[in-house]
Amino acid sequence: MAIGSLARRKATTILSSNKYLYKYSFSLNRGFASGGSDENDVVVIGGGPGGYVAAIKAAQLGLKTTCIEKRGALGGTCLNVGCIPSKALLHSSHMYHEAQHSFANHGVKFSSVEVDLPAMMAQKDKAVAGLTRGIEGLFKKNKVNYVKGYGKFLSPSEVSVDTVEGGNTVVKGKNIIIATGSDVKSLPGLTIDEKRIVSSTGALALTEVPKKLVVIGAGYIGLEMGSVWGRLGSEVTVVEFGPGIAPSMDGEVRKQFQRSLEKQKMKFKLNTKVVSVDTVGDGVKLILEPAAGGEQTTLEADVVLVSAGRVPFTSGLGLDKIGVEIDKAGRILVNERFASNVPGVYAIGDVIPGPMLAHKAEEDGVACVEFIAGKEGHVDYDLVPGVCYTHPEVASVGKTEEQVKALGVDYRVGKFPFLANSRAKAIDDAEGIVKILAEKETDKILGVHIMSPNAGELIHEAVLALHYGASSEDIARTCHAHPTMSEALKEAAMATYDKPIHI
Repeated sequence: MAIGSLARRKATTILSSNKYLYKYSFSLNRGFASGGSDENDVVVIGGGPGGYVAAIKAAQLGLKTTCIEKRGALGGTCLNVGCIPSKALLHSSHMYHEAQHSFANHGVKFSSVEVDLPAMMAQKDKAVAGLTRGIEGLFKKNKVNYVKGYGKFLSPSEVSVDTVEGGNTVVKGKNIIIATGSDVKSLPGLTIDEKRIVSSTGALALTEVPKKLVVIGAGYIGLEMGSVWGRLGSEVTVVEFGPGIAPSMDGEVRKQFQRSLEKQKMKFKLNTKVVSVDTVGDGVKLILEPAAGGEQTTLEADVVLVSAGRVPFTSGLGLDKIGVEIDKAGRILVNERFASNVPGVYAIGDVIPGPMLAHKAEEDGVACVEFIAGKEGHVDYDLVPGVCYTHPEVASVGKTEEQVKALGVDYRVGKFPFLANSRAKAIDDAEGIVKILAEKETDKILGVHIMSPNAGELIHEAVLALHYGASSEDIARTCHAHPTMSEALKEAAMATYDKPIHI
């Protein structure tokens, strides 16, 4: 189909399985700029995982592309103050914890071990800097124009950019993609100063290990950052309004996960709300009460991490000026082609409904650009894996057991503990489980949940299996190398449709 005829088609359908992309009916009638024009085919506002990937893909498809990034460093929250630096600290703190508690069991002994926090932070910063420069290199390789500054709409085809150098320029584009990501969700009565009351950004840059750390919110980010500082010596208490940690996890796995974190001396106050937070001298005092109401208690800390979620970053972009529709949560409403109600304006990643994950944003970016270029893009939001990078890690894809029950589907469950996995036992790191849910009649896999070391790597065999509609028997009859952690997934699959061998 020619690009012109495709661009004039009406966009009226939504992804039925995801329920968060909204219908619009309008003509996508914007053409592409000629090679010698000052106007871009694609302009991307935001240089995070969604934005920079979209820009590179657009350039690879032959579209003249400009990416605008306010931070002055590519990679967005994920690379600069999120996924990458947190994983660096998670790994470094895990090494320290292992040196303290596990090395002697492997015959590695030394007289003492201590934390060099500045060196740990320097390693983190080195990783971030190297990756940021790497993306700039990819921009040059693919001929993506990079503008450093804060962009806001003048019109549906013009973006005014206040550059980091202090000037201003106008970037024109036939198609403009909003990929500005998300920001920390604030809580009433809490002023984040990034010193004593910190967001995840401040938690990645503390200059000393706090004696007492309170984490508000038991989601993935809070648990990961709590793990970092807990390993380094902080007394960590997690305060959660809801009845359990990580509410998106499978319930059975979530309970095992909490027990594991408690063994690591992380404390939890569930069904609890924070009434007020006061800075007192060098410390912080929190007033707590049961979520349902009741007697108040006091909790003291040196540092409080506010980790109650994230919100779309859409303010200050001039969306109201051009009439882009947003919902009550500030998310941009788009159709299945990522197009807003304003022709030529698209949105991806954290600014639209759906999981706020870097890899989801990347998939959005590629699919969006493919649609703009007259191709067919696709993202299956039911099969976006989630990973909590603590130790052990917890990773999942597909449905939880609670979701399967709610659907009224007859199902089977197969489970296999890593205590029975030879590789896990050999490396003395055998805490965890694989849990597989499959439809009873067809044996089609509905969901896979893994708690183990490197679960974030193991989950992708399951992601691929679900993408191709595999049965548990398909995984069970696939030869897995021995000894590997992945054999636990095979054994769990065997337990789903028949019986495992090693338990």
